[in-house]
Amino acid sequence: MPQLSRVKVAGYLTFLILIWGINWPLSKFALAYAPPILFAGLRTFVAGIILLAFALTRYKQLRFKETWPIYVLASVLNIVLYYGFQTVGLQYMPAGLFSAIVFFQPVLLGIFSWLWFGEMMYGLKMVGLLLGFAGVSVMSIGGFSGNISGWGIILAIASALSWAMGSLYMKKQAAQVDSVWMTTMQMLIGGIVMLASGSFMESWTDIVWSSSFIGVTLFISVFVIALGWLVYFTLIGTGEASKVGSFTFLIPVVSILISVMFFHEKVTASLLTGLVLIAFSILFVNVKPKRYRLQA
Repeated sequence: MPQLSRVKVAGYLTFLILIWGINWPLSKFALAYAPPILFAGLRTFVAGIILLAFALTRYKQLRFKETWPIYVLASVLNIVLYYGFQTVGLQYMPAGLFSAIVFFQPVLLGIFSWLWFGEMMYGLKMVGLLLGFAGVSVMSIGGFSGNISGWGIILAIASALSWAMGSLYMKKQAAQVDSVWMTTMQMLIGGIVMLASGSFMESWTDIVWSSSFIGVTLFISVFVIALGWLVYFTLIGTGEASKVGSFTFLIPVVSILISVMFFHEKVTASLLTGLVLIAFSILFVNVKPKRYRLQA
């Protein structure tokens, strides 16, 4: 996969951070109208159908007989397990704490990229990754109240782990598959599995098909899932996974700011502290020490 220019990388990262940050409050709104597993399956499957319209124009690059195992494993890691663990886990513990644990993913991504792909790892970079996780945790401190279940913690860690493993698998297979088909097939396979699971565990009659729900679901399907995952996989496939991961710490920042602006949540000291920690996190991860610059 060809390398992206710095301008394109900056544009893709900006889009991804904003659109995935908006996703959290929008999803919270939509869940008032639909059961969680059916909603997750619905938005993912719709995203797959939308992407399919574009993917069919490059049908020669599908090579399904050769690549179907890649599509299946990627969809299991990035869609079924990632969203499945989230959906179930949120029932066992406060959302703030759960999301903080899930955003341990960039730290896992950085460590695994170093161990398996030979990406540079040095003290400042590791400190940066840990500061980013600390920043998300501090911002989420308001959600630490309430009953905390061991199962909730396990499922949150599992969600972070599946996301990290899925991202690394995508990086490894980037040269073997077309990025559009990879994203499309993940959404279709994952969406079908989750819709089937939701149909068994939940009821379609519980969905309130209001114009607001339909509009939000379509927005999430098109921008958050279809375009968002396509951009994310493109970045992972062309750049250092740990650096891309460090910027995902900004996603909960955007989510909280949107909630402050539109849902009248308060700006707290923990929010400001978290912002500072995340800023230093991104700086430390992306500024390479002099001795490593000389080696490059």
